[in-house]
Amino acid sequence: MDSAKISILILEMAAVTYIPRAIPAVLVDKIKFGAKMEKFMKLIPYTAMSALIFPGVFTVDAANPAIGIVGGAVAGILAWRKCSK
Repeated sequence: MDSAKISILILEMAAVTYIPRAIPAVLVDKIKFGAKMEKFMKLIPYTAMSALIFPGVFTVDAANPAIGIVGGAVAGILAWRKCSK
């Protein structure tokens, strides 16, 4: 493959990846959701963050596991305080 074909292929793959992510961001403001769906949508960032933090709590440092435990506890407390409002 020459470099022009590779560049076009990369641009097409970028568009295919970007479009499904951009459409919901554009349409969310135009669609009215119910109260339960609004609460669900507001909790998505916290769930994504916990999915990122949870594996790190167990794989931090085998010699000093307190680092992971304290980090997980702080993240849990902060999420609990924010989600309970």
